[in-house]
Amino acid sequence: MADLDKKQPFIKSEPVDEIPPPAAAAAPRPRARRVPRWLTFVLKLAVLAWCWVSMRNWLKGDVDAVIERHQAQWLASAFSDTPDGHPHRHRKVLFGKKAEQKFLSVPNADSAIAASRQYATKPHMAGTPGDFETAKDFLKLLQTELGVAAPASLPIYSAGTPESRNATLGITKLKAPTAWIDTYYPVMNTPLDHSLKILDEDGDAAWTAELEEVADDQDPEAGKYYDAVTTWHGLSRGGSAKGKLVYANYGRKEDFDELVEKGVNLNGTIVITRYGGIFRGLKVKGAQEHGAVACLIYSDPRDDGTVTSENGYAPYPYGPARNPKSVQRGSTQFLSIYPGDPTTPGYPSYENSTRTNGTNIPSIPSLPLSWANAQVLLEEIKEGGANRTIELVNNVDDKVIPIWNTMGVIPGHIKDEVVVIGNHRDAWVMGASDPSSGTASIHEVIRGLGELVRNGWTPLRTIVIASWDAEEYGLIGSTEWGEDFADWIDEHVVAYFNLDSSVSGSRFRALATPSLAHFVRGIAEEIEHPTKPGKTLWDATKDSGILTGDQIDAEALAVYEESQVNAAADSTGVGLLGSGSDFTVFVQRAGVASNNIGFQSTLQDPVYHYHSVFDSERWMEIYGDPGFGRHVAIAKHLGLQTVRLADAIVLPINTTHHALELEHYLDRVESIASTTSLDVDFSGLRSAIRSLQKASHKLDREKAKAEKKLKKLLRRLAVRHIIRRKLRRAFCKLRKLIGKECAHHERAAALANNPVHSEKAFECSAMKNGRTGLLPFKPHVGRAPAWVKEHREHGEVEIFRKGKKPSFPMKKFKKAAKRVREVNKKLKAFERGFIHEDGIKDREWYRNLDVAPGKWLGYGATTFPALTEAFTIEKNATMAQYEANRLQKLIEKLASEIKV
Repeated sequence: MADLDKKQPFIKSEPVDEIPPPAAAAAPRPRARRVPRWLTFVLKLAVLAWCWVSMRNWLKGDVDAVIERHQAQWLASAFSDTPDGHPHRHRKVLFGKKAEQKFLSVPNADSAIAASRQYATKPHMAGTPGDFETAKDFLKLLQTELGVAAPASLPIYSAGTPESRNATLGITKLKAPTAWIDTYYPVMNTPLDHSLKILDEDGDAAWTAELEEVADDQDPEAGKYYDAVTTWHGLSRGGSAKGKLVYANYGRKEDFDELVEKGVNLNGTIVITRYGGIFRGLKVKGAQEHGAVACLIYSDPRDDGTVTSENGYAPYPYGPARNPKSVQRGSTQFLSIYPGDPTTPGYPSYENSTRTNGTNIPSIPSLPLSWANAQVLLEEIKEGGANRTIELVNNVDDKVIPIWNTMGVIPGHIKDEVVVIGNHRDAWVMGASDPSSGTASIHEVIRGLGELVRNGWTPLRTIVIASWDAEEYGLIGSTEWGEDFADWIDEHVVAYFNLDSSVSGSRFRALATPSLAHFVRGIAEEIEHPTKPGKTLWDATKDSGILTGDQIDAEALAVYEESQVNAAADSTGVGLLGSGSDFTVFVQRAGVASNNIGFQSTLQDPVYHYHSVFDSERWMEIYGDPGFGRHVAIAKHLGLQTVRLADAIVLPINTTHHALELEHYLDRVESIASTTSLDVDFSGLRSAIRSLQKASHKLDREKAKAEKKLKKLLRRLAVRHIIRRKLRRAFCKLRKLIGKECAHHERAAALANNPVHSEKAFECSAMKNGRTGLLPFKPHVGRAPAWVKEHREHGEVEIFRKGKKPSFPMKKFKKAAKRVREVNKKLKAFERGFIHEDGIKDREWYRNLDVAPGKWLGYGATTFPALTEAFTIEKNATMAQYEANRLQKLIEKLASEIKV
């Protein structure tokens, strides 16, 4: 122990004699090479990207399917302040491309031919019993195709009554399709007797014209009804006149100016003109203003191009050339002053309306003539002719005549945005082309829309379908409705699509407000050409007939070519809307984006007997549109426009194109001004136009962003929907593994086995009041379990349940929809921005300072009409400057209104 307690030195004191061998050292570990941080980051990013792509691919098909199934419902609830129950329908709903494809599968030639034969094989002039029958036929079509229950009595309402007012004003509250007839009471006239004679020196008749058309049984309907509607002019002045005959060519302003320059005195004469160039009523107006006592208007085969007897073509009904006994009826209203009932300008023609003396109708009598009769008169006044006195008689009965607009509605989810489509129904006789080709086409559109409705489709926007009456007298049916509901139209109508005659020849022609030009052309490029495989409907804008010949009148050719240039004045090739059909009140009075489409006759097509008894079903089926392919193409175009615009998230209104076109309009005015001595400053107006262009470009960006945001949220909503559904199914499988039923199965069983719940659903109001009120039948509840099963298996999520606060991303979705709505309000307001309450000088009914029918054209459009005519007609520098300043202020205000 002592030894142990003795301290030992830690280091020995004695020296070490030798160095011990070193212990074997372990080999050093090789140092691991560090992975660069950037590479780690790239690898992680790649893994994340792979996961993201895999997830997207996994979800993509499902997302697209869910969007296809639910897009309409979700959009409906997002855009609607008061969901009407449609968003909770638990089945696939047609929308977008699927709805368009379904629609396009419906219109067909056999059905169009049947519709044409229904309307075009009997006379139906406005205000006649035949017209009333067609109004009821159209009502039945709407009721049948749209699923409208026919009431016990016909829904025919007198305009101005509460029933009529409520029918239109209540459109924005409808939840189911409906249809009715509005009756207006314009002053029109009907023929009594007429005659035309050449008098000898003793005042006796040396020649008496056979004024009625002559037809035989080669055309069965023409042969039957050749005298059903006499040859006369609607709204013409009644009376008689005598005078020497003076030829005034087309009766245009320049034709009368030329006669005056030559020293021809027209006072007390009877003017004879040929149809063409301008609206017939303005020919009478020109004669009247130059002192003539009457006017005769005839159809000249020179205006038929190459399809004449001189080129070897037989006259109809034995060939495609003009029947020399054919006569063009028509209205002689001064259309460029104002359309509609002459006695109620600017307000509707109710049965008890206050009447005025019409200022848009002639004060001298007139008659339409056949080429056969015109030849006799032209021989009379040619050099060396007898030039005897002419006597004309045109007795008419002016009176209030009821007319009938037939209306139908397909309610949309967005109640306060309405698309209107329309076609007039009345004809001068049978009107296989005008208007029954349009009626046959819109018949097919209605069938297509009806098929969509039967398959569960509800448009995003409400659709109104109109069959206008008395268009032929002067756009009366549409004008009276437009004046009757001006405020409602201003508040709700986003677009109007018009059909007049669908087919009278081979060339497709589209007219539109410039803001719809791209939309109209784009759809025409999607529709197949009716007769040329591999080509489109738009390609038909270059089509011509195949009936050629060596002989053609140079002046007629020049007039035709000028009309074709004017028809394609827009840079898109889409023409401008002037007047002459039912779009007039929408464009010129209300400022609604509008268009009009149809096939028109060229100088190489079979002669179209406009407003004649030979505008017949036989002519249409043999010469006008054999096979009815063009009728169907127009139906597809109109229907596709309707479905696409009704379901568009952002309205397809191109404000920038229209704003750019304004500068071209001003260039045209400056060019006209340069030919005069008038000094007018356009700098302020040009600056305003460029400000509008800038504002429109910003609106373009905003509408693109708004739509993109909404669609992005739509996809996020679909992804959220899918994930919830997959998680719920996975959870259900787990419950089954442990022997438990899924929650939704339990609820279904409870519902099926709960008689109290079942009976409650059928409880009537009497039971709530403590009285016995059981229904006289046993409720059937067998569908309830299946409904719940379907509801849960499809993974439906009641996103917009009443009383439930919207959850993410629904709040954002609603907000995005509101942003889109604000954009659409500005787009709708664009065309309204050209409306000025003071209207155009001397024709204040026309309020659109952007475009209007030319004062001496009637049909054709004049851009910047008030400003242009200050140079061309008034030749007044002060007025021109006033109009430039007025237009400038209007455009500046519009730029401010669409500013974002």
